[in-house]
Amino acid sequence: SQKYTAIGLLGKATDTLDATGKVTEEKPYDQITKGDLENVLQKFTGDIMQVPPLYSALKKDGERLSTLMKRGEAVEAKPARPVKVYSLSLQQFQPPLFTLDVECGGGFYVRSLVSDIGKELSTCATMQELTRTKQGPFTLEEHALYEDKWTIDEIARSLEHCTSLLSGEPSHKKLKTEHPGETAGSCE
Repeated sequence: SQKYTAIGLLGKATDTLDATGKVTEEKPYDQITKGDLENVLQKFTGDIMQVPPLYSALKKDGERLSTLMKRGEAVEAKPARPVKVYSLSLQQFQPPLFTLDVECGGGFYVRSLVSDIGKELSTCATMQELTRTKQGPFTLEEHALYEDKWTIDEIARSLEHCTSLLSGEPSHKKLKTEHPGETAGSCE
């Protein structure tokens, strides 16, 4: 699974569903409470259907959809498809910004989630920022090597730890598997 921290912006929609796009819609959001947001998140947890963004790396006839869009060719919306959300929680709410922690399976688009949350709240929302905090067995917290640790020994130790994770050997720190059937050593 992959883990992300995403910052969403209420009240604005863009064509790309993120901050790089053109604003396509603006709506009021003052009425939305933290409770409203938390309630809506439950609807997006578990096995859900999701429509991928129009601007995406998905291909049609061998060309990226985003390339076709920018050329002005009509691109029809992709059909919704099943995706998995293992956990979804609200970290912070400072209107218009909200911060989510998301753990999801492959093929999931966090910016579609942010946009869908906006619609569900009868406003609109766009993703401002996205940080991947876990990919396969690697977590940012445990496996990122901060600059003060850029010594030969620390780098070697970090590589050794990551290599042991990848090869599935037991490392000194056992990774808990949160989902039965998912092995700690598997990397997508």
